[in-house]
Amino acid sequence: MFLDKLEDIDGAVGRQNWVTRWANIGDAHFHLADLNIKKKAFDEATEAWLCALTAFEVARRLAEEDDPQSGDLSAKVEASVQRFGLSLEQRLERVQIPCCDEAEILAYYLPADCSDLCAPAVICISREQETVATLFGRLLPVVIGGGLSVLVISHDDVSNHWRGQSEMLLSCCLDYLSARPEVDASRIGVYGEGLSAVLATDFAVSDRRVAAAVCDGGLWNFTRVLASVGWMTRTANVVDEDVLSARRSRLVRQLRCPVLVVAGGRGIVSLSEAIKLQADCTEARIDLELTMPQMTQTGEIENFVSSDDRIFGWLEQKLKTVGLHNHCRPRQ
Repeated sequence: MFLDKLEDIDGAVGRQNWVTRWANIGDAHFHLADLNIKKKAFDEATEAWLCALTAFEVARRLAEEDDPQSGDLSAKVEASVQRFGLSLEQRLERVQIPCCDEAEILAYYLPADCSDLCAPAVICISREQETVATLFGRLLPVVIGGGLSVLVISHDDVSNHWRGQSEMLLSCCLDYLSARPEVDASRIGVYGEGLSAVLATDFAVSDRRVAAAVCDGGLWNFTRVLASVGWMTRTANVVDEDVLSARRSRLVRQLRCPVLVVAGGRGIVSLSEAIKLQADCTEARIDLELTMPQMTQTGEIENFVSSDDRIFGWLEQKLKTVGLHNHCRPRQ
């Protein structure tokens, strides 16, 4: 409700006051969780930590980039995630995924709340300059107790490599999930934020095992190509719409899974181009949907709660329709 009603922040002092207030709310829930742990009231502790994580995320988004509290808030999120694992009785795992060239990816893993059937899973990639703990802390209130297993990894761990290696590293993550007995290997999706949405697109194109993708649909590369053409020709609007349409949808046509594109707000995907891409895909009968984050009137703050609910609701729906009757298979 706070994010929905936030229309403006009255100056630096007003903004700082809101940051402090939400950080204090997070601290209060954090301490309440510790008290509940001492009383062995694990469900109440879990609820308090989820509230703390959401409050810290609100404060983090309200804070300016140079705000000295930003580092403290990130540390509080990480501490909350670590303490949170105590209330889940080891269900929350910090895992190391072996990859090529003896490299390893550190990730957080949370299995779905599912006992009878193999559950779908999602590889979640943080946006650039965001830690894996920060993304995991934000997503926990969305995925806890749900029907999706989640593996959360850092953008930096998969992006700082030569072209093509990022896809290989993400395939290693998919291999890891496929080997988990509680995961249905035919129902694994990928979700990327910011520039990680580009990584998610390239990965879904390169690895046909991906069953659903929340990505940029190839629009980032399209925009770069279009800008390069304009710069080299020193002209604008010289390419007709049919050619633009073909270029815009060229990469997404290589995808063999449902796609959700998050456009507008502070993301990298242009809303106008995303709407055109959706129209192209509708005409070509490609399963691509579009969602737009709800922003404050100033365009500064995103209602991440409603956005995350929309994204993971879509993932759960799409992955539910793939291999719905696959039971957990014994591993050799």
